[in-house]
Amino acid sequence: MQSLPLFDEASSATHQSAFERWLTDQRDTGALRQPSSIQVYRDMWSSFTAWCLRQSPTVTLASLDTGDLRAFQQARFGMKSADLSLSPRHALRLLRLIDRVLRHHAAATGARANTAAADWIAAQPHVRYAEAAHADPLPEFLSVSEARHLITFLSDARPRPAATGTRRDGQTALSWQQLRNRVAVALQLGAGLTPGDVRVLTLQAPTSQGGRARHRPWKIAVPGNGNSPARETPIAPWAGELLQHWLQVRAESKIAGDFLFPSTRTGKPWSKEAQYLAARQVLADAGLDVADGGSFRLRHTFALRQLRRGTDADQVARWLGIEVEAMGKYRRVVAGPEQVV
Repeated sequence: MQSLPLFDEASSATHQSAFERWLTDQRDTGALRQPSSIQVYRDMWSSFTAWCLRQSPTVTLASLDTGDLRAFQQARFGMKSADLSLSPRHALRLLRLIDRVLRHHAAATGARANTAAADWIAAQPHVRYAEAAHADPLPEFLSVSEARHLITFLSDARPRPAATGTRRDGQTALSWQQLRNRVAVALQLGAGLTPGDVRVLTLQAPTSQGGRARHRPWKIAVPGNGNSPARETPIAPWAGELLQHWLQVRAESKIAGDFLFPSTRTGKPWSKEAQYLAARQVLADAGLDVADGGSFRLRHTFALRQLRRGTDADQVARWLGIEVEAMGKYRRVVAGPEQVV
């Protein structure tokens, strides 16, 4: 007896063929040329398609309405944490893709155009005007005192021979998972990494040779993905010291696999949810507010700190793996009275 298919095969084929026809047309006209951009659109459409096919009844290209898009938006963008949700700008980009594929599909099949995506965008001002400069929200970041406090808290996870009492011996009470969590957070603040960056790093990512201190990692290689190219970014000395300690503990604990921060001793990858919760717990343990902003505040603080120190915005953008145009939100903070560490 054959098992039933997980999804409606006809609907799945329609979703996929509609996107592929649109993509082929974009390539033929030269509107889409970069492989990285193509992969971003493919990933976005795959995520939307997977959601449609999981619904009961299945959401087809013809039946899709604003109610479906509202449910999709709540499922995909409704979480409050910045680590698990997309910005209005990303939501706008995704809904525009859906609208373009729907209209292209209608033209190719002679069907009536489904305007649900366009209608949804029109009804959401915070998404509709997300690309306007004045609508780009300022990034959440740590204050000077918060950043200093967090650095001290994180640094207590490594051996400190010159320290006394609990500060000297505190690191011995940490499990390898707790140490991993703190070092991962340190790289978000001390190297500007995203949560996704942290999860895909391998043991080959850190570079220690050529630095000012022997054996201390001073830069890290981040692989590319559909949203950003491969890049290298510097590591703050205090974060490099933590990373050096983690590498030693990881080796002594005989943790398997090639991931820099694995989920288990056997080397399994760290899941998005588990890493998010781990970072949240580290911030809570440090006494920082975890209600808003998430751990992306650490990356933003890194960017602002570099600009405050006079680093060229183009260089900071390369370290972050973003377009230089996206640095505008940071410049607006640096130009103001706020201070960052």
